[in-house]
Formats: sequence, structure tokens, C-alpha cells
Amino acid sequence: MLVGLQGSGKTTTSGKLANLLRKQGKNPLLVACDVYRPAAIKQLQVVGKQLNIPVFANENSKDVVHIAKQALSTAISKLNDVIILDTAGRLHIDEQLMEELKNLKVSIKPHEILLVVDSMTGQDAVNVAEKFNEALGIDGVVLTKLDGDTRGGAALSVKKVTGRPIKFAATGEKLSDIEVFHPDRMTSRILGMGDILSVIEKAEESFDLEEAEKLEKQFKKKELDLDDYLAQLRQVKKMGSFSSLLKMIPGMNQIKDLKVDDKEFEKIEAIICSMTKKEKRDTKILNASRRQRIAKGSGTTVQDINKFIKSFEMTQKMMKQMKNNKGGMKKLLNGIDENALKNFKF
Repeated sequence: MLVGLQGSGKTTTSGKLANLLRKQGKNPLLVACDVYRPAAIKQLQVVGKQLNIPVFANENSKDVVHIAKQALSTAISKLNDVIILDTAGRLHIDEQLMEELKNLKVSIKPHEILLVVDSMTGQDAVNVAEKFNEALGIDGVVLTKLDGDTRGGAALSVKKVTGRPIKFAATGEKLSDIEVFHPDRMTSRILGMGDILSVIEKAEESFDLEEAEKLEKQFKKKELDLDDYLAQLRQVKKMGSFSSLLKMIPGMNQIKDLKVDDKEFEKIEAIICSMTKKEKRDTKILNASRRQRIAKGSGTTVQDINKFIKSFEMTQKMMKQMKNNKGGMKKLLNGIDENALKNFKF
């Protein structure tokens, strides 16, 4: 049973948890128990449809206990082994909200009550966690919106006040952006030391091993072309926003003014997809008229094309150096200073 204030991200987190559990071999059922917020049921149904996970809802009833009991019977008949209740929230804690949640707890006896907390609220999250724990006796906490500027320092206080563990962390907008909470990794993020283990896990989960091996063989035989570049770009996109990944890499947070706009990746994808096969293989043939055509086809400008081609040729040069020089990546990175990173346009 997921509980929390309105706007903390319960509905999206319900879908993320269901998706995570399905990857672990479970057969989840999402249950719409928020009968007050406009379009709350529809939102959960949309999330369920995106994930291809069933959603139970009864739009003709306002009795959440009755809805939850119906959902339990449905889950048994449909062989769903996990039920996730998306409950109602309020803008503030009130007696009506707590009474409804208490009734749900007594009637359904959920195995776990998880409090969903918006990490952007800072120390206010501690007060919310304390009150929900006193009223319901929560079993754990889910921290959301950890992809923003916050480093999740409130996590330490929430654990101290409630005595309950933080079990999951939502790290982005995608329905795959949720992970098991690791205290040591969060400590590294809070101290600005990055979280390279999470980056590795995301890569292992997102990258197609067969495709990666195929690309590696291609790199050894020929130069990097735009088809290869696009394939790699799409693999990286599966891992989440590039800006959030940079924050996890040790040392990156110390480089001032290093900003990456994730919309640039969509622009690059549109540019490459507007090229012919011949143009993707050899960017040297991109004369003025070809660049104008590509700009029109991708909804960008000739200046955007010029900027991207320049950065791509820089990437080609780096890849060539890595292939030809002994020491490869290590030697190459030693020659890159902070200013080069700041000026590099993705």
C-alpha cells in the first residue's frame, strides 16, 4: 500500500514499482484507490497501459475498502501475486485522510505500507514521514524526484526519525527510473563523490550485449559513422537522462558550468534520421545544399547541423586515437582538461 501527500508521485511510483517487480518475475496488479483527485484513476490506467500491466478500478464506487477487497478477489482469480494500492493523498495531513488509510490497513492487512516522499521538499519530508508513521506504522519509504538538484539529504533525517528503512529511490521521469535504495551510494552522492556503481547497473540493464559486441567489432574494422553513433545514442537514452548520469560520475560535479540539455539528444537523432545512407557513412559530402535539406527535414537550423557535425568529427578523432594509441582511453582522458569538457557540445 503506497501512501503520501498529494503531488509526492504515488501514482507514477506505483507503476515504477510494478515494472520493477515484473522484471523480478512477479505478476503485479495495480489498484486505483484514489477516488478523489480528478483523473487519478485515468492516470493510473494510462501508466498501466504503457507498461502493459493490468489496473483494477471501480469508478462507480467511493468506498476504497470495498474497491480494495474487489481487487483482492480479482488478483486471486487472475493469478496476480503482487497487489499495489495507489491511495489518495491530500495537500496536507488531515484526519479524514488518515482515517481512510487506517480503515484500509485494518481491512486489507497489506504486507507493506510504503510512504512516498518528495525529496525536493527537504526537511518538510521529515515531518510528513513522522506523522504518517505515528498514524499508520509505515514499513519503509520511497524517495522520489532524486533526479533534480537535491542530493537527498533528507533521507538521513527520515530514517533517523521513523526508524524505518528507505527501500526505493525514483531517479527520473521514465517508468524504469526506480532503483533499490543503497545507503552507501546515497552517501557518495550527498558528498559529491558520484555513484559509479549505479551507472554500471543501469548500463548492464539497458545495453543490449549482442548489439554492443556487434558495434565493438565494427569499430575495430572501420571508423565510427553516424549509424553507429545513433545506435550508441539510443542505448545511452535507455539508461535515463544524460544529466542525471553525469551527476553519478565521480568528479563531474566539481566541473563548474558543465550542463547537458537532454533535448539536444532528440535534436541529434532527428538530424541523423534526416540524412541519406551515403551521408551517414561520410559526413565530408555534406555541402551547403545538403545541410539545408537536412535542417528542413529535422526541424533544426543549418547552424545546428554545423555544430553537431563538428562535435561528431571530434568524437571520430577521439575514437581513432583510442584505437591507434597504446594506453587507449586512459591516455586520451589524461589529455583532456576541464575547459575541453565545458566546451564540448553534445
